[in-house]
Amino acid sequence: MSSEVDAQLDEMRKNGWESYVFGPRDDPNAVGLAYRWKTCADVLVLHAEDDATAYRMPLGPDADLFAPRIVSWHYHAPAEWTIRALLSLPRPGAPDAPLAMLTPPPDCAVPAQLRRTMTIRPNPRRAHVST
Repeated sequence: MSSEVDAQLDEMRKNGWESYVFGPRDDPNAVGLAYRWKTCADVLVLHAEDDATAYRMPLGPDADLFAPRIVSWHYHAPAEWTIRALLSLPRPGAPDAPLAMLTPPPDCAVPAQLRRTMTIRPNPRRAHVST
């Protein structure tokens, strides 16, 4: 990844985003980051520097962060632009926050075969869920 994308990812982790590595840690199939709000989650999936997807999805008891059934927003582009779009989303509950419930496109999921080996790094700095 470029130094700009690496810097963005480091900043996201510092701000409470959970990290997920799909596949071997030294050569992952995909990398995911998630920020859990009270009622929804913002999710980023990086397949390559030119192939990244972000979305906001509702949280529920059976919610799968990497296989959402519905999303309220999604974006697919190179990593740098996708991260910028995701981080510019209004907080949930803000007047201009996305509310529509959409069927997610296929790129809003990490296929099961890529998730067979997964490393999860919860962010220890986040002791509670944001509202």
